[in-house]
Order: sequence, then structure tokens, then C-alpha cells
Amino acid sequence: MANIAFIGLGNMGSGMCANLVKAGHDVRAFDLSEDAVARAVEAGASAAVSVSEAVSGADAIVTMLPAGKHVRAVYEGDVFGAATPGCLIMDCSTIDVESARHVGNSAVSKGFQFVDAPVSGGVAAATAGTLTFMVGGKESDFMAAEPFLNIMGKAVIHAGDAGAGQAAKICNNMLLAIHMIGTCEAFALAEKLGLDQQKFFDISSKASGQNWSMTSYCPVPGPMPSTPANHDYKPGFAAAMMLKDLKLAQSAAQSAGATTPMGAQAEAMYSMFDNLGGGGSDFSGIYKLLDGSWKGN
Repeated sequence: MANIAFIGLGNMGSGMCANLVKAGHDVRAFDLSEDAVARAVEAGASAAVSVSEAVSGADAIVTMLPAGKHVRAVYEGDVFGAATPGCLIMDCSTIDVESARHVGNSAVSKGFQFVDAPVSGGVAAATAGTLTFMVGGKESDFMAAEPFLNIMGKAVIHAGDAGAGQAAKICNNMLLAIHMIGTCEAFALAEKLGLDQQKFFDISSKASGQNWSMTSYCPVPGPMPSTPANHDYKPGFAAAMMLKDLKLAQSAAQSAGATTPMGAQAEAMYSMFDNLGGGGSDFSGIYKLLDGSWKGN
């Protein structure tokens, strides 16, 4: 079993950390939130008082941080100075491609193994260990990371060189936002036309309009009891996090000279929803904006 440092114990990181503990690894956990660290300790991890203490002597390091600036600060300010060269680093944050490549290249130049490995699946999948990991980095580093990522996920896919995991994540989530909005629009229109939502689900989920947002994450109450729509749109995957990913996608599209009009429209709509107080709701809660029932928080 390995000594693992886990940095970043938010909604996603806490479940991922707990699954590494369940697999028998010795996990040292750190977060700026004392409550988050306490929950990790309850799950069987040991507490570290700093990033440097967490990573000192670790065989592997997992980070799950909010944005590129945080990833750069943690690695350049603490990890690279305190970790043992040769250890495996897995950054599971969703950040901009440039930051991922910068940190990855710096890690490799300093003698570390490194992969960027952002995730898809949300809080429930993080808790259940059924995330999808999109991994960027050298083949040898991917192979070293795969056994650890398999503990936390059901699918671990090597996307390419450093930064490729982030590229795959933001493209995937841009597509998810687009088809979630389309699915919500269709349900809202069906209701206005007097069509029962369960009937529409029964038809469209088996017809050419079917997609993941309908058949796995239905955004209206009723058809799928387990989805956030049946629990007052409690995330899940928060709309504010979707907006973050859409902003990353639009920034990357601008840098790459790519044309993404639907992605831009999705960003505008989630920005409106966030400005109206919907950021803390599940991203499927944008249905309430489209059907006219959103009253704000």
C-alpha cells in the first residue's frame, strides 16, 4: 500500500479521498477547511497541518483544487519543494489547459511523474468511486497513475500528452451544457403544449432526441427519482461549476481560434442563471429558468 497525500477536500475531493482510504492506502489529507479535514479523518485519513507536511515522503500526491491559480500556487509554493522527486503526482482539478501544461512540464523537469486527470461524474460518482478520469501525460506516468485512479473511477482514459486531460474535460462539459439546455428546452416546450412530462420522457428517451441529460440525469421531476430534479435541484454538479467549465472552454476556443457558438450561448445562459442566484443549484436546475418558474434564492 502507498503513502498518499490528498490536497483539496471539497465536495468531490472528500469522496475520492475516502475511497483511497477504503482501498487500504495510508492517506494524509490537507484542506484549508478544518471541517473538511475532520471529515477526512472520520473516513480514516490522517490530518496534515500543511501541504508540505502532507506531501513529505509521499509515494503519490492527489490534488483537487478550484482553479489554475490555486494549482500553480500549491505546486510552485509547496509541493515541488517538499515532495520527494520521483513521486507520482495526479492533479484532478479542472483548470485551464495552459496552467495544466505549465505545471506538468515543471513537474517532469524536476524529476516527478505527473498527470493531469480531471474528472466527470459529480459528487455521487466521487462518493461511489465511479468517476471518469480524462488523463494527460506521458504513457509511463499514465500507467503509474492508473491503479490509483481506478480506485476512484470506473473509466480511466489516456487522452494524450500533458494538458490533454483538461482539453477533453472542457470539451466534454461544453457539450454536456449544450445538450442539458436543449433537453430542458424540449421539456419546457412539451409542458406548454400540454404534453405530460412522463409521456414525453417515455417517447424521447427511446427516440432520436435521447441523450445522457435525458436518460441518465433527467432535468424534470418524476421520470428518474434519483436525479437532482427530484431533490429540489440539490447538486450534483453545481451550475456555478458548469459556468466555470464553460468559461474555460470559451477561453480555450479563443486561444485556439475555434468557433463555438453553441458553447458561447450555453455560457451566456449559465451566467444569467448564476447571476439570478442559481449558481448553488444543480446545473440541471436551469430548467426552472427556461420554464419560467425560477424565483431566485
